[in-house]
Amino acid sequence: MATRKPFIAGNWKMYKTCEEAIHSAKTLVEKVKGVTHADIMIAPPYTALYAVSSVVKESNVGLGGQNLYFEKQGAFTGEISGEMLLSAGCQYVIIGHSERRQFFGDTDLTVNQKINRAIESGLIPVFCIGETESERDANETFSVLDKQVKKGLEGIFLNSSDQLIIAYEPVWAIGTGKTATIDQAQEAHHYIRSLIKTVYNEQMADQVRILYGGSVKPNNIKELMTMSDVDGALVGGASLDAESFSQIVKF
Repeated sequence: MATRKPFIAGNWKMYKTCEEAIHSAKTLVEKVKGVTHADIMIAPPYTALYAVSSVVKESNVGLGGQNLYFEKQGAFTGEISGEMLLSAGCQYVIIGHSERRQFFGDTDLTVNQKINRAIESGLIPVFCIGETESERDANETFSVLDKQVKKGLEGIFLNSSDQLIIAYEPVWAIGTGKTATIDQAQEAHHYIRSLIKTVYNEQMADQVRILYGGSVKPNNIKELMTMSDVDGALVGGASLDAESFSQIVKF
């Protein structure tokens, strides 16, 4: 079995002005200095990306965008391209977050197009999938994941597992204070890994990193990371505070 390096990502969502983002990033860089057991990423809002990139430049903290558009350029008012994210200092981009799907019309098709665009741009997509509470209650978790993974990765060619990160985020556990039990998380992650084997091959499935997202806090990260198929976390609210996020990173 491959040894997968943990990946801890912070999604700042629609929080922080440029000044606040710079301050948070500086504090975080200081607090996680010397951490080598995990890769670290933060995704500030677009307006703060370039400013934060100079703060994290020589550090062990990577930078990600929260979304991108699937065209290279054009008359798409309000959208951001992969090339723009790269030029702002990003290495990663979050794609298909449940809030994008829920509020802004992201579909499995547009998520697929965005993943393709990200990889073509040289960015590493953090591909988000997960079921709603009603889908889980109806025992549809696996069928939802099956559809999201297969449609999201359809026609996507990968040279290596380093080109993709997957984040499982049960929608019912985002910002609700609810967290999947470690057994629920492991079950879903194990199933996702089996899907990657179907889409690609056993080696890719063994090496790709699958993060858990859904009310991750300093007090539950350690237990989540004991699960064999959980390779890290996509952290929302707790990533806004550099102290709590650094504790999660240091799990």
